[in-house]
Amino acid sequence: MPPLARNSELQSPTALGAVSSCGHALDLSDDAFGHVRSSTDCLDQPEELNRRLEDDGYLYLPGFLDPSLIMEARASVCDRLAAAGKLDPAYPSIEGIAYPNETSNFNREPARDNAEVQRVVYGPELVGFYTQLFGEPVRHFDYTWFRAMSRGQGSTPHCDLVYMGRGTHQLYTCWVPYGDSTPEMGGLMLLEGSHKKSDRIKRYLEVDVDAYCTNRPRDLEKLKVDNGWSHPGYLSKNPVTLREKIGGRWLTAPEWKMGDFITFGMHMIHGGLDNQTDKLRISTDTRYQRASQPIDERWIGDNPMANRDEVKRGRVC
Repeated sequence: MPPLARNSELQSPTALGAVSSCGHALDLSDDAFGHVRSSTDCLDQPEELNRRLEDDGYLYLPGFLDPSLIMEARASVCDRLAAAGKLDPAYPSIEGIAYPNETSNFNREPARDNAEVQRVVYGPELVGFYTQLFGEPVRHFDYTWFRAMSRGQGSTPHCDLVYMGRGTHQLYTCWVPYGDSTPEMGGLMLLEGSHKKSDRIKRYLEVDVDAYCTNRPRDLEKLKVDNGWSHPGYLSKNPVTLREKIGGRWLTAPEWKMGDFITFGMHMIHGGLDNQTDKLRISTDTRYQRASQPIDERWIGDNPMANRDEVKRGRVC
């Protein structure tokens, strides 16, 4: 299938071939699947950006970042992926062609201490954007989430709050693609309007994946496996039935392009489309908040603790 067109030539969701997430073919009818709205028209209007963020739950800024910066970061992480045996040596590493039968998904290492990636996600462009959005100085997490998703790999639907809710909840995720990708290659998808339906998933949003019940033998056993998570973090393994239950449409971009980014809050249900190609779908997730507000200690410092044993919290349930 050729790359999706842009602007007036965009294909409608119903013109796409099969698109799946978590192994489930998505309903591509107009009332179940659609495209995110661009906010480049109000980029210099923070009041309007905040209004749209409240209304839509996200801001999509196509072409905001310099593609040359993205390409430099892509080259850097692809070299690291090649050295780790994740890329097919028959192709130039920059193409990101997955090594046959080698599964790849989340892996922090290609972005760790990576100057080119840090220039993209913690440089003046994105920090300046969030400073304008918040109207005051900002702070970002020091931990960079990196994904290189191989064929068949996507992300289960979830909200970010359950992973990073120990500081302020006025925290925003920034998702950046490091290569052009159609829905068949995978990429982020958001459940339309889900940020306004937190009451429907209240018990889930109270989860802390690094907390456990000291009076539950099953939780204590899980401390030894699964990163010690008493909860897997995802909301559902089936995005089709989840959408039918919560309502709204699954939204993605017609084609994610180098230079695009999208940001959304902690209560937005989101996941990933499955990659149906041999090319890795590469992206980062980073987080930004007001510097004046408390920050989750798991994700800051020269070597963030992340989900290590030191951050586990026991409680009587």
